[in-house]
Amino acid sequence: MSNGRVSGKVAIVTGAASGLGYAIAAMLAREGAAVTLTDVNEAAGNEAAARIGNGARFVRQDVVEEAGWKALIADIVARDGGLHILVNNAGIGLSPGKRDPEHAPLEQWQRINKVNGEGVFLGCKYAIPAMRDSGGGSIVNLSSIAALVATPFLTAYGFSKAGVAQLTKSVALYCAQGRTRIRCNSVHPGQIYTPMLDSLFDELSADHGITRDQAKEAFLTKIPMGEFGEPDDIAHAVLYLASDEAKHVTGTQLVVDGGMNLNP
Repeated sequence: MSNGRVSGKVAIVTGAASGLGYAIAAMLAREGAAVTLTDVNEAAGNEAAARIGNGARFVRQDVVEEAGWKALIADIVARDGGLHILVNNAGIGLSPGKRDPEHAPLEQWQRINKVNGEGVFLGCKYAIPAMRDSGGGSIVNLSSIAALVATPFLTAYGFSKAGVAQLTKSVALYCAQGRTRIRCNSVHPGQIYTPMLDSLFDELSADHGITRDQAKEAFLTKIPMGEFGEPDDIAHAVLYLASDEAKHVTGTQLVVDGGMNLNP
């Protein structure tokens, strides 16, 4: 059932071939937005757009490529007449080898921060003028609970997501002071059951010599509400921030984690 909460708006969702990005793109499309999904996985991205329907389309994009951002936004503005919503969801977290502050290789640190940090920066940079010309809009950056708590076993990932949270506030204030009618907010998922989380259970069980079920239970016990989140929990949060219902909300951190960040 759709209430048309973003009807008439033009949206980009990065990293939308699966997981949270797919759920977000599907919900925005159901609520009336003209949605372009992007991802590096072309086959999965085309399949995702076809499943969503409602005019959704897929464009292959690597978010660290500046020229790609310029071309993508220019094409969308020419095709759809403007840009009103950008969801910077694309990101990476898992990588081979140690991920703690002492043993994580520099190459791992650089790659994670390039995708999770520079990719979001470039999206904001090129969305701002397009949204200004469109009469305003909403940028939603996917950060993480990892920006709010210590992450000794995922050090680079936590650092990158904290950077996304800080960048969000800076973009929000810049746009507000410039009277651009562009809002920028961050969403901070906790443990949402996606393929990325599923892979993390496998990684941790191998690293610590425990079963996959034990690794899963270790995460579950840290969530006060006692259950993993679902992708639509994040999609609903993004939909609110993207819609005109949040027209006076900017620079905020919307945490969707079942209370996990409250757990000492």
